[in-house]
Amino acid sequence: MKDGETIPQMEAGLPLPAGNSKMVLLAGHPAEMSNNEACMIFTFADLEPRHRAEQALRQSEERFATAFRFAPVPMLLTSLDGHRILNVNHAFLALTDWGYESVVGRKPADIELFETAATRREIERKIAESGAFRGYEVQLKTSEGQLVTCLASAETVTINGQFCILAAFQDISERKRTELDLIAAIEGAMRDSSWLSQKIMDRLAALRTPAAPDGSALPTVELTRREREVLGLITQGRSDDAIADTLGLKRNTVRNHVARLYGKIDAHSRAEAIIWARDRGHHLGHTETE
Repeated sequence: MKDGETIPQMEAGLPLPAGNSKMVLLAGHPAEMSNNEACMIFTFADLEPRHRAEQALRQSEERFATAFRFAPVPMLLTSLDGHRILNVNHAFLALTDWGYESVVGRKPADIELFETAATRREIERKIAESGAFRGYEVQLKTSEGQLVTCLASAETVTINGQFCILAAFQDISERKRTELDLIAAIEGAMRDSSWLSQKIMDRLAALRTPAAPDGSALPTVELTRREREVLGLITQGRSDDAIADTLGLKRNTVRNHVARLYGKIDAHSRAEAIIWARDRGHHLGHTETE
């Protein structure tokens, strides 16, 4: 200013009368008054709103970084352009057994993070189309090549002015193993339907229709010979197709017999029909001709 030169834009703290200060952007420009007196014209732009916004953004990003780092859910941050891995958290490293330096800066394709390339491309397609997805079942590969079943969710976010993809993974391997064990147990039990009818159905019958206290007999129902045959096969756990094969009938014919049988004995399912027969010890009343 002493030399009469232009003062370029710069940030400065402008003292205020109350004793505090305000961030401003200032600049000075030499000028002459009408009496040829040398002057300097200063301009000021209030930077406080921008300064507060930047400070809030910085604090927000610091909180995000802390939450990201220590979150118990495995998380992955990649660039939207190129899908390069920018950061991973402790939970992700623990789940996959990868080292931090081994993954950051690389692409998921480089480390074969997903079970197949098709899975990776499908995830990239979902992000490109909608910017986010929720609960997509994937299998991650650990550093040793083992597969971990996860539910993946992802969202497009902006970090330090860069568009990124924040992905989280919920490990459901144990749940999947439990489901498979349950399915295997049910399938194993269903292979011996006679065991089901004899053990479980007898107990259901006792609970559903206890013996009459006065010892009176249960009412009988008039069934045709074919209905008795169908009912007998039902109590053995046979399906409609198996009954049709055994009796040499069409499946629709068997279904018609089953429907009429249900109507006569007031049953709404195979289990109720079996219980009805068990209650009566297979004494189903005298046989009619068809």
